[in-house]
Amino acid sequence: MGLVQAVVGAVGGMLGDQWKDFYTVPAGLPSTAALFAAVPQGTNAGRGSNTHGSSNIISNGSKIVVPEGYGLLLFQDGKITGFAAEPGGYEWRSDDINSKSIFAGDGLVSSLITQSWERFKFGGQPGSQQAAFFVSLKELPDNRFGTQSEIYWDDGFLNTQVGAVTRGSYTLKIVDPILFVKNFVPASYLQPGQVFDFTDLDNAAAAQLFNEVVGSLAPAFSLYTNDPSKGNRITKLQQDSLGFAKSLSDAVENGYQWKSDRGLAIVKTAIVSIEYDANTRELLKTVQRADALSGARGNSNLQASVAQGIQSAGENGGAAGLMGVGMATGMMGIGGLQQPAAPAAAAADDPVAKLKKAKEMLDLGLITQQDYDALKAKALGL
Repeated sequence: MGLVQAVVGAVGGMLGDQWKDFYTVPAGLPSTAALFAAVPQGTNAGRGSNTHGSSNIISNGSKIVVPEGYGLLLFQDGKITGFAAEPGGYEWRSDDINSKSIFAGDGLVSSLITQSWERFKFGGQPGSQQAAFFVSLKELPDNRFGTQSEIYWDDGFLNTQVGAVTRGSYTLKIVDPILFVKNFVPASYLQPGQVFDFTDLDNAAAAQLFNEVVGSLAPAFSLYTNDPSKGNRITKLQQDSLGFAKSLSDAVENGYQWKSDRGLAIVKTAIVSIEYDANTRELLKTVQRADALSGARGNSNLQASVAQGIQSAGENGGAAGLMGVGMATGMMGIGGLQQPAAPAAAAADDPVAKLKKAKEMLDLGLITQQDYDALKAKALGL
């Protein structure tokens, strides 16, 4: 009886596999799906007529439609046998006995009786495994990263080690589907109905990628801030998503060989937050103050401070106060804000020097003629 049941099973499955089917993307697929099996319409939401064919056999003449943004990988007995990267409709053709179909013109005897005999030897199951898988060639979003404690790197701008807690996300792209499948995707995902998704919390392979990205953040920050072409400013990290993505991709490649071994690459990043440690925050405050007082803006601020000092001295000390401030502004060279190499120590007691300085202040408009006359009388003892 067992042999009869095996023959019945072999003939029934073999007849189902004669149908020329139409393979497409499964229904309800998440937008972040990276790899999944093509499904016949007969089992895709029940829209087809052939629901009795073997799940691991594709009949000759079956059509597979590759949508935009996807590639098609073909498998025979667990081995990759073909790849199509262009969108469009493809017809399945195989020399394997199990793929022969009377509807594809393969003949009645060769396609039915021979298959029936071969399957009888395998207990009613086809002696081959054939599969077609779609692989995404798009940027896959929503891959997140984050650190629970500070990471530290040598910063080229601050010229010291800095630390921060950071989080963000990146887009991932499969740049070599064959390497990706052969070297990275677990065999459990190369089955009908399975979807490889990098954002799936239960995907252990994706969790490994997350850990490797976190381990590459410090080298990536160091690469970015020590690159002169980036301006060496850590404050640009959140503004330059493509530039930092390149640094992060390079760091991941250097540490884990994503592109060369797994066919993966980071394309874009979005840093949601960077929370610097206390020491780094103090350094940044110092840098901000230095930036605010540099160049033309710094000269303007200093001149305003000097003018305010002159006004206060005039209000509190009259001509004598102005004389002291005038000497100070002269020592700094108020026009160009230059410090002299060595101020004259004896100038304070020299009446000629006092008059000369007072005349310079009068010419600069810092004191009035009346103030000058008063200083002149005092210097000459009149």
